[in-house]
Amino acid sequence: MNFYSDEQEWKWLFKNAIDWDKILPLFYPEYPTEEGFESKQEVLDFLEELLASTGDWAANSVATRAERLDVEGAGKVENGRTIPGEALSELYREATELSVFGVPLPKKHGGLETPASASLIGLAQMARGCIASSTQIAFFTSIGEMLHRFADEETAERLIPKIIAGEISGSMCLTEPGCGSDLGSIITSATPQDDGTYLINGSKIFITNGGGGIGLVLARIKGAPEGLEGISMFLVEQDIPGKEGLNYTVAKNEHKMGMHGSFTTEVVYENSVGRIVGEPNQGFKYMLHLMNEARLVTAFQALGGIEASISYARKYAGERLQFGKPIEELPLMKRNLEDFEAERDALRALLVDTLTYFDVYQRLDLKKTQTGDLTKEEEEMFEEAQLWTRKRTPLVKYYGCELASILTIKGIQILGGYGYMKEYPQERIHRDIFGPLLYEGTSQIQALMALKDMVKYAVKDPKRFASNVVFKHKWANPLKEGSEWMKNFKTIHFKFKRKLVSLLLSTLNPGGKEVFSLKSWAKEENVNRLMTHAETLCQALSYIETLRVLCDHTNKEEERKTLYFRYRDLVQPRLEAIYVDWNIRAKKED
Repeated sequence: MNFYSDEQEWKWLFKNAIDWDKILPLFYPEYPTEEGFESKQEVLDFLEELLASTGDWAANSVATRAERLDVEGAGKVENGRTIPGEALSELYREATELSVFGVPLPKKHGGLETPASASLIGLAQMARGCIASSTQIAFFTSIGEMLHRFADEETAERLIPKIIAGEISGSMCLTEPGCGSDLGSIITSATPQDDGTYLINGSKIFITNGGGGIGLVLARIKGAPEGLEGISMFLVEQDIPGKEGLNYTVAKNEHKMGMHGSFTTEVVYENSVGRIVGEPNQGFKYMLHLMNEARLVTAFQALGGIEASISYARKYAGERLQFGKPIEELPLMKRNLEDFEAERDALRALLVDTLTYFDVYQRLDLKKTQTGDLTKEEEEMFEEAQLWTRKRTPLVKYYGCELASILTIKGIQILGGYGYMKEYPQERIHRDIFGPLLYEGTSQIQALMALKDMVKYAVKDPKRFASNVVFKHKWANPLKEGSEWMKNFKTIHFKFKRKLVSLLLSTLNPGGKEVFSLKSWAKEENVNRLMTHAETLCQALSYIETLRVLCDHTNKEEERKTLYFRYRDLVQPRLEAIYVDWNIRAKKED
């Protein structure tokens, strides 16, 4: 089995759903490239070979080890360190041999520096094999990318090659015992020293991979402003040459419901030496970059979990005989499996479509950060990619993880009692999916983020917002606008806009004379009224965006209309239920 070569849907999406004409010139501005690629097609062939390689590894090694890793656990904490167990150590050794850690990292430090699209698809493959394994792997490349982007050159040159070699990894250290989503209340302190370093004091909890060797720690310098504006980021290494003992200690590894193969730790800092990353009081801004990438990562992890659960359920249903036939042929089971697979494929299309915006945004943001020099064309590309990346990030995290929690339950139910037994993988996949569901911001946090962006846009220009509601979209093939799927989507989209405008007017301006009054739309009590609808609004936006993507894909290949209409049939009743909810609650609030 190969999670890429044997999956026609992934191969179609790679070739047709990612805008390589936008992405590749940002990585390979001229041919032949320094790697020896003579053309765009040679680059794409290389990336597909890479995905076939990781697809083989994920299917035939990561997946086969998943049960043992779940039973053995990630390892243990001993003398303030995390000690990976045998199964996790095997994963690290194989990833190092396959050069997995260097795939997206800079060439100058020994990496391949491929587009993020390739590494995120690879991560989905790993998550299909084992969600806990994909989490541990992700904290090599993501920390390396942060060091490349924000650390000084000496630090990047010293640490990134070690990450690529699998010698160290890292963690993002935000959460404190009294501070979860409210990062502005962080109390971990940073005291400046004469040599330019800082002494870090405090503790962090629920830190994934906290014993990887290095941590990016949010702390507050004495005298800094309160709230998010006073937070700085520090690089804290566990081992410092010349310093006796550990620079920070791992107090414990949490015992979790799932993801047993991933370390989740409490980290304690007692006069730990740290070096500031970037400028003082800019820590939240820097960490937000990693958090946004991590939210996209969790969506791909969720997709991997869905693929694992539903594919196993389909295989089981094809072999399990009841009433004289395979249960996949029984009418209700047949419908259920088709519905589950349609929504899986639709989510996958949405995620892959988001990759183009993310890749362009990441690459141009890096150039802007390091040189501050973008051409006019690049600036336009950057603004568009930034807008769509910001819009999509909470939606894909919300939709992907919520759907994974539902479909992995369905995967258990298809097996009946067997699905509840540890002999089969379904119960482990479902337990593990709660990690992506909860970390990097819960579903409710994502819903509020989506709402916040919408209100911000609305308050800026209420009249324009009421006419547009959602951002304009350029169709890949305007000649298809008269097609049945385009007409259908426009009808659904128009109704959504009408219902959304009605919701906004009833909450942000209840009974006001000035319908488009900026003062009325910005009132706290009105915004609070709208916040009660944040989750249903996020759901509706997710469905509309997915329909938009499927419609665009059908414009490229008409055979894709089957998936468009199957998904339409699934979500249209859900949209209608959301509209009813908005109407009922609006009447109660009146």
